[in-house]
Amino acid sequence: MATLLLCVFGTAGGVTAQEAPKRYWSDTWRGWHFYEDPELELPPAKPPSPTAKATPVSPARAPELIEFERLQKALEERRNIAIMRPTEANVRRYMELESQVVARASTFADVAQRVAWATPELDPSTQGRPVNAKALEVFEQQQLADRSRSVADLGRDHVLIFFFRGDCPYCHAFAPVLAAFQARYGIRVEAVSTDGGTLPGFAEARPDNGIATALRVTQVPAVYLAQPFTGKITPIGFGVLSEAQLLERITAVSAPGYETLLPGAARRLDPQLEPALARR
Repeated sequence: MATLLLCVFGTAGGVTAQEAPKRYWSDTWRGWHFYEDPELELPPAKPPSPTAKATPVSPARAPELIEFERLQKALEERRNIAIMRPTEANVRRYMELESQVVARASTFADVAQRVAWATPELDPSTQGRPVNAKALEVFEQQQLADRSRSVADLGRDHVLIFFFRGDCPYCHAFAPVLAAFQARYGIRVEAVSTDGGTLPGFAEARPDNGIATALRVTQVPAVYLAQPFTGKITPIGFGVLSEAQLLERITAVSAPGYETLLPGAARRLDPQLEPALARR
């Protein structure tokens, strides 16, 4: 019977007697399960292409980094435990480890200081504002000379616009400072009265013709640096300023790259301003 069935199904499906052992319905233990799907034969695996890129292997980390992370994690864990359960033992364990970390940091600071002493370009005390008293004195003298020259050069085509009110006590206190600054550094001060009042030392003060509104001057005394020929105006400050503050701020705002505000507003100060400057 098995031979007959094998012949029948072999003929119908195109399977020869030699191929029959390969089919599982020829297995006697399976019985009459010839309708099961045959097992799929997978194609042989292809060898890897010689041109395929190998997965990059990450470089080995420095042991110092591993030790640092381990120490950092241990310190954080001990601190958290001490915070959540502040027993003497937990706090002591945290403080002991913290003292080790502080000692390492102190050693690093000492080595860094020695390196800075031996390498001038890495020594912060040789760059910027010095900390030594004698060096600081020399630095300030040099800075004052540089700023004085800068303001004197600005005085050739710049003016200071001084906004005041006749009833403002701070304006009266600031007026002598501006007058002295004008005499010392040669930059002209154009006083503008916002209320029509007068001020000692500035008898030629001009009444406001709208420039205070254009510049949104809401507080006096106020000082602006203006270049009438280009219409550039930059605020210097409000309130009573010292000569040193005026010198520092004027130098800073006139540095290259500093943006100017409200171009063209200076021309609305007075039509006689440009000819007056041209005669200087």
